[in-house]
Amino acid sequence: MNDRSEKMPAQSQTRQPGREDGMTPRPRAGDTAARSCGKLDGRAAIVSGGDSGIGRAVAIAFARDGADVTVAYLEEHNDAEETKRLVEEAGGRCLLVSGDIGEEDFCREVVERAVDSFHHIDILVNNAAEQHISHSLEEISKEQLERTFRTNLFGYFYLSKAALPHMGKGSVILNTTSITAYKGNPKLLD
Repeated sequence: MNDRSEKMPAQSQTRQPGREDGMTPRPRAGDTAARSCGKLDGRAAIVSGGDSGIGRAVAIAFARDGADVTVAYLEEHNDAEETKRLVEEAGGRCLLVSGDIGEEDFCREVVERAVDSFHHIDILVNNAAEQHISHSLEEISKEQLERTFRTNLFGYFYLSKAALPHMGKGSVILNTTSITAYKGNPKLLD
């Protein structure tokens, strides 16, 4: 679908994390006509939440420009395998690491495996996030609130803390957020 004016079918995923492999039409993850400038040749990146959406697009773009990519994801194995295929098709090597970004031990494991595979870390993209639709504060359980903060805040901190000792001069940490952080959303209360 090239024409954005065409109506997209309604999509609904009540289970977290969402999965791209069940969406119709499938989201596009990158401009396949883009040519590499080689700006990331020899670089290694970690992308949390790189199995789908913005994370997948970033992983592919980095690979297209010469980087090797470690993708950290929760449990969306089919989506992650598709990302790996696309990263490799773009010319990069791809390491998949599945687990909970809200757990500090897992974040250390991601970094250790990335360093074991690629010998260094030049770029960290903190992208993994989750959000839950709620119509009132009373609907939000303690567990849901803690889960949201573990993923959306603690995970960024834990992964950055683990990666920083392996990053040298010129390395970068990129943190993403959704538009909800700036515009709010009456149904995304937590």
